Amino acid sequence: MKKSEILFGILRIPLDAVAVFAALILSYRLRSTQIDLIPRLQLLTPAETLPDMGTYLETFVVTGIPLFLVIAAVMRLYSLRMTSSAWNEVGRITIGALLWLVCVMAWFFFVQKQLFYSRILLVHSTLFIALFVVLLRATLLLVQRSCLHMGIGVRCVASVGKTSVQNGVRNMLESDYRYTFIGHFTSVGELKVSTGIHMLDTVFHTSPHPGDTSTEELIDFCRSQHVTYACLPPVFADAPHHLLVEYLGLVPVLRYQPTPLDGWGRVFKRAVDIALALALALALAPLLLLIALLIIIDSGVPVFYTSLRIGDQGKKNIRMWKFRSMVQGAESMKDVLQEENHRRDGPLFKVRNDPRVTRVGRMLRRWSLDELPQLFNVLLGSMSLVGPRPHLLEEVKQYNSYQRRVFAVRPGLTGLAQITGRSDLSFEEEVRLDLQYIEHWSPWLDLWILWRTIVVVLQRKGAD
Repeated sequence: MKKSEILFGILRIPLDAVAVFAALILSYRLRSTQIDLIPRLQLLTPAETLPDMGTYLETFVVTGIPLFLVIAAVMRLYSLRMTSSAWNEVGRITIGALLWLVCVMAWFFFVQKQLFYSRILLVHSTLFIALFVVLLRATLLLVQRSCLHMGIGVRCVASVGKTSVQNGVRNMLESDYRYTFIGHFTSVGELKVSTGIHMLDTVFHTSPHPGDTSTEELIDFCRSQHVTYACLPPVFADAPHHLLVEYLGLVPVLRYQPTPLDGWGRVFKRAVDIALALALALALAPLLLLIALLIIIDSGVPVFYTSLRIGDQGKKNIRMWKFRSMVQGAESMKDVLQEENHRRDGPLFKVRNDPRVTRVGRMLRRWSLDELPQLFNVLLGSMSLVGPRPHLLEEVKQYNSYQRRVFAVRPGLTGLAQITGRSDLSFEEEVRLDLQYIEHWSPWLDLWILWRTIVVVLQRKGAD
């Protein structure tokens, strides 16, 4: 580790202590002089229970500062090598300040058996602690970055291995001011003759292999030269954000997670699906009854069309519901219309101006109203409001292993591919967008897709 990293890491401790001290003193002054932070509004009464400054320093400030430092240390805010983003650190500082507030209140209530002598002082203290710590750390970070731009504390790195370092990693190392990349070497021997070896801080191994002589030689070299050894993941390098480090006992394991939609993410998504689908089904009940009546008047029964589709994990078949928009026996006419299929880029079957579509069905398709019964699929758990398109069994038989990745999550009533181009998308582009959704899922992405679905439907773009 660079000496400058250690220095700047240690400096955060006294700076945090100064920030907490300043916050507590300022809060005391505001309360003792009855200054409220709300402009033109005087809510504070004279502070009759407030101790004098000396007592305040002895009984509260002296213990309040180390309390915050301990909380910050537990939250890893004094890690010498910072790997988290600035916003992540701001969030942890804010949480640390709130935990400090909880600890103070708990001490006075459970140990002292009394309330704190000023609630507004506590509120001000928490606010100022978070603000001052962030400001002082930001100042320290600017100083550290200035030193890095002058070459102080820059880490000298090299890559070694039979395969070249990935372009994304190489570009990051060459463009990031925190690193100096001296190049890629195919072997330890080639690295040893490099002129920059005496400055080396880190070696990235691009082709690690347990038991391989070259791997053991490189690890031996790094240990003897006190150089940090790091290996780049030899698999799933195209999706590094899905690689998680876990421990099997004391043995580190690199686990691939195909989607963030796991654990609590899946629970949250299911809860939202049930709530929104139930609300929409109740709100749209009159419209659903009207559509059913129009279908019966136009082409008789049945009102609904059911289709077997592939569900979650690609293992379970689901029965998807839609309002019937075609004449009865439309499936038997599919072979006759095969010549008019305009989707030649994949296994999908789509016909423009399909003669099987009824008059009411054409209106339903134009506004995507035929999809509304899928709300009941969502309530039953076979589908989600947002997800990849539900795939037909005969289509799936033609999919390759890459295309089968779309079955990692439940199919959706709408999705990223549907709002991007609907029927205008090529099959490969549709799969790419569905996989992008699966790999980058978040609650905000779901909300954005639902909002865009309304806009796209109203624009009638790509309706087929």
